[in-house]
Amino acid sequence: MTQADLVIVGTGHGGAQAAIALRQHGYTGSILMVGRDAEPPYERPPLSKEYLSGEKPFERMLIRPEQFWADKDIGLRLGSAVTKVDPAAKELAIAGGETIGYETLIWAAGGDPRRLSCPGADLGGIHAVRDKADVDRLRAELEAGDTRVVVIGGGYIGLEAAAVLRKHGCSVTLLEAQERVLSRVAGEDLSRFYEEEHRRQGVDLRLEAEVASLEGDGDRVTGVTLTSGETIDCDMVVVGIGIVPAVGPLIAAGAAGANGLDVDQYCRTSLPDIYAIGDCAAHANRYAGGAVIRLESVQNAHDMASTAAKAICGDKVPYDALPWFWSNQYDLRLQTAGLSFGYDSTVLRGDPAERSFSVIYLREGRVIALDCVNRTKDYAQGRKLVEMRASVDPVLLHNTEVQLKELL
Repeated sequence: MTQADLVIVGTGHGGAQAAIALRQHGYTGSILMVGRDAEPPYERPPLSKEYLSGEKPFERMLIRPEQFWADKDIGLRLGSAVTKVDPAAKELAIAGGETIGYETLIWAAGGDPRRLSCPGADLGGIHAVRDKADVDRLRAELEAGDTRVVVIGGGYIGLEAAAVLRKHGCSVTLLEAQERVLSRVAGEDLSRFYEEEHRRQGVDLRLEAEVASLEGDGDRVTGVTLTSGETIDCDMVVVGIGIVPAVGPLIAAGAAGANGLDVDQYCRTSLPDIYAIGDCAAHANRYAGGAVIRLESVQNAHDMASTAAKAICGDKVPYDALPWFWSNQYDLRLQTAGLSFGYDSTVLRGDPAERSFSVIYLREGRVIALDCVNRTKDYAQGRKLVEMRASVDPVLLHNTEVQLKELL
């Protein structure tokens, strides 16, 4: 049996940052990172953007050079899936039969792509965008020539993939089951802008389009049939309909959690000496009005990792970070600060027709979030308004001649 003082399950942003932060805060025990991915820790956001397009080589996506981990005495056990956790014995079971013992465990396993459940969902040529292997398979099929692609899902992953595929010369149809794209995370102004932009770029974007089944010739997908009865012919399908938190072994071991793993303000789970961070950790967030939520973002993974590392090293600082996100589509850079959940009004700042504008979200007259498209100054200055839940006259927010920092 392998033994380590601290084991981190997951080698994505959260797991890597946890290991780095532990060493930065003086942790001297042995650290072992265990991950299903065969590659050393790397950045995930470029997968649906620069890596899919071929603009960014994998080496530039590494979170640290591979030698860094050895230099910091951080072990890597790659290509290893945890199948069971025994909290009483403080042991992990690895697929293949190996057992790893720990004193402290950080669970940073992220999530698995949510799969389609309709007939034909197991055909070949259906892709997710979650890790390097997923995108490598997708890129290999794109190299075969002109490709007709159906993208299922109008969230950020689906929209980013559609943008890259159009740049690649593919014929792209994007299907969104809701009445607008980005419906869970943004207001209507932003949704309609991105719908118009994708259509302008040649994407056949369909709203309220529900998938009934996937059709195939032999074992490979050839079409997507909608509940309307229409079948859209295709050579490939990309599915971007969210993730399922990868928490099965801990839930089976008795950890609390209905949507991921419930954690306290220091990222501790209900099981002794076990922490959870990143996409799979459900926490009370003041920017969501105190609601218990999961945040799927690099920011959340990094900040939770630092919180857990500090707590383990005896410096307990509650998690209270401002959520932020970004998305690159075509020549548009979207930067988001805060969470727009529960907004009751919005202010449009700038002109979407000029491809540079911000949407400011308010609840009871206070700024709770911003979506900034090609408007970095608004994003940089507006973060403080969100942090302070500032009460600002909407007329001033709308006036682009007034800088947001002047409204603090």
